[in-house]
Amino acid sequence: MPDKVQGPGTHRHDRAPLRADCANCFGLCCVALTLTRSADFAINKDAGKPCRNLQQDFRCGIHTELRTQGFPGCTVYDCFGAGQKVSHETFHGQDWRRSSQTAQQMFQVFPVMRQLHELLWYLTEALSLEPARSLHAEIRRSRDETERLTHLPADAFTGLDVAAHREDVAALLLRTSELARAAAPRRKKRDHRGADLIGARLKGVDLRGADLRGAYLIAADLKGADLRLADVIGADLRDADLSGADLTGSLFLTQAQLNSARGDAATRLPPSLSRPTHWDQ
Repeated sequence: MPDKVQGPGTHRHDRAPLRADCANCFGLCCVALTLTRSADFAINKDAGKPCRNLQQDFRCGIHTELRTQGFPGCTVYDCFGAGQKVSHETFHGQDWRRSSQTAQQMFQVFPVMRQLHELLWYLTEALSLEPARSLHAEIRRSRDETERLTHLPADAFTGLDVAAHREDVAALLLRTSELARAAAPRRKKRDHRGADLIGARLKGVDLRGADLRGAYLIAADLKGADLRLADVIGADLRDADLSGADLTGSLFLTQAQLNSARGDAATRLPPSLSRPTHWDQ
């Protein structure tokens, strides 16, 4: 059943269009993006060049073996539904292989669309937060404007100042976060915005209402930590241990962040997100 965001006084927004549907995409993330050989990718690949694992049907030839084959970075990438939007709406089902001109333009539009869809994901969540009810009208306007931008014709994306739009949305999301986190205890003592918490020992720590926006939590020990009402937008959770942690009310958490972390059956997640399959391995 599609995930619906329902809140008193809010629109009901279906998040299904903001979830990647690889079956209805022309493999754009496997072509448009640059890959740099590292712990995340086994190869170097220039933007615009198809990954060697991309098949003729636009499926990944090693999809079930990405981690073991040296491509864990692919398992944590999320286009937020931008791939199918660009493939079938912006370019009306035109395959990038048909012409170099179409390919070049499609590869330029895709990363911009991805940014807009990510903003839509956050704004949709913001509309579900009752403590931020006073901002819902403003959030709706921002969401509607962002949605409008996603429907622009392909040639209009070239001059789109998506960075300025992101700044406006970010400011609104910060105000939303402050209202939502106000209910958490000892919130003023928990400002870790942009903090270097790489490898930090935070096992069992009460992080309710913490500001972890953009924090570096790479390989942090968060086993059993309470992250309810913690704002984790942009936080780097690569290889963080979330075993037994409570993220049920975490703010602006994404599937990509969970996919990059470690967890177990005891990790509590928001209903809009899924438990990564590699957590059970």
